[in-house]
Amino acid sequence: MNRQELPPSVDELPPEDAPPGVMARFRNYFLTGLIVAGPIAITLYLTWWFVTWVDGIVRPFVPVAYRPETYLPFPLPGTGLIIAVFALTMLGFLAANLVGRKLVDYGERLLGRMPVVRAIYRSLKQVFETLFSGNGSSFRRVGLVEFPAPGMWSIVLISQPPSKDISSHLPDTEEHISVFLPCSPNPTTGFFFYVPKSKVVEVEMTAEDAATLIMSAGVVQPGSDPQKKIAALASMANAAQVANAAVAPPQPAKVD
Repeated sequence: MNRQELPPSVDELPPEDAPPGVMARFRNYFLTGLIVAGPIAITLYLTWWFVTWVDGIVRPFVPVAYRPETYLPFPLPGTGLIIAVFALTMLGFLAANLVGRKLVDYGERLLGRMPVVRAIYRSLKQVFETLFSGNGSSFRRVGLVEFPAPGMWSIVLISQPPSKDISSHLPDTEEHISVFLPCSPNPTTGFFFYVPKSKVVEVEMTAEDAATLIMSAGVVQPGSDPQKKIAALASMANAAQVANAAVAPPQPAKVD
């Protein structure tokens, strides 16, 4: 028999992957459960904090005779939030008619005469109108720009074009647009800059999907299977734990 036709010996066979041990499976299941329950717990906590915060603000303005805890043996959370929503709705209804618009204009003119308050009010009003307007397009479009170096692409949220004062100092060769580049894993921080409009590659993605992609550092892709998302997040958390254990400095030996 030719030597080339001999079957490989046991030492030459490739090693098979050993099944994960009990502790490894326990760690993976624990991380998966933590990833599933963590966002739910944080969401419930933030919701409860917001409801109690609004109740604490609105309750002092409600007469004692109209408070639910006056007739119930326990406090009823959420009543202040309901009253606040109703009051804001009525305020918007009154501001939409002729008399309300005159009162709003009079209040804005009064605030416009105050040097410090005027700047704060105008800035906050512009921000609220941009974020909560039904026809606004700020931060609702997602794009890609080459950052921080050529060939490296980052996700950005597209905002409005620059104002006339700023565009007058920009190069006139091309139209510019303002973008916000969120940082990972905290998308509330990032970089704001003006970039030529031709340098922005707009993609078909919602701002929510872009935020999820950034917060997960690319692990959770838009449109992927929810079970695959959970498994990918568990693998990422396990890899981060292993990496942290590898770079941890060795503990000095105890001397008796």
